Amino acid sequence: MTTQNNIAWVTDSTASLSEDFIKNNHIYVVPLSIIFGEEAYLEGVDITAEDFYPKLAASKVLPKTSQPAIGEFVELYKKLKEQYKHAIAIHASSALTGTYQSSVAASSMVDYKVEVIDSKIGSFPLGNMVERGIAMQKEGKSYEEIVSYLRTLPDKANLYMAPGSLEQLHKGGRLSTTQVIIGSLIKLKLIVRFEEGKVVLFDKIRTEKKVKERLFQIFEEHAHSVKEASVIHGNVRELAEEWRKELQQRFPHVSFTTMNFSPVAGTHTGQGTIGLAWINE
Repeated sequence: MTTQNNIAWVTDSTASLSEDFIKNNHIYVVPLSIIFGEEAYLEGVDITAEDFYPKLAASKVLPKTSQPAIGEFVELYKKLKEQYKHAIAIHASSALTGTYQSSVAASSMVDYKVEVIDSKIGSFPLGNMVERGIAMQKEGKSYEEIVSYLRTLPDKANLYMAPGSLEQLHKGGRLSTTQVIIGSLIKLKLIVRFEEGKVVLFDKIRTEKKVKERLFQIFEEHAHSVKEASVIHGNVRELAEEWRKELQQRFPHVSFTTMNFSPVAGTHTGQGTIGLAWINE
């Protein structure tokens, strides 16, 4: 067993990692589910972001999301125990899904050494944590060094966004009734962010144009300590690409990408969501 493959990497589908990257780096992705009425779809397996948003727009009922069953983690960890010395699992915020808790419980049931990390976030920062860990592994860093570094990242991760649908955020339990009523009544655009793993109201903005100005301003305050960032969007690719180009010109030292919010995230934030995500160095 070489040092390159003595670590199995585990995450969940909200990380939105590319298929090639997953295949080439000993990554095992446990999917969450999206449920439209009687039909359940495994994120990234049965339904992609490209399939999801048109389906969301056409649906008369709001979909629900569901975390993986603990049994899926038990089966996975039994299999990994035979192939890898140990594993590192990084999951979406434990305040929003029980995926992290299931992963922790399953690793102890199987008696397999898995360091399970609560990213306190999702989307680009979650996937980026996995990428950084794998980069360290390729540099020859030890399991302990990698885990120690990764555990510092959740408190440095940022995701600010203007949700496309306040109703969906509220129904999913992500925003309080008062916040939604205020936002809807005066037609405000809300900016929310992740704080200690929860989605919290950050600012109220009057217009779409001002949303962009405010988000760019927030990023500018952090830009000196950022190397990579992503414009995350709910099926508004052209707008996200415009933002990316503008940000790239303004902050040439940062590498910018665009990324669709995964179906599970999109279920709660809605079509038209746009935001910025990064991890401070």
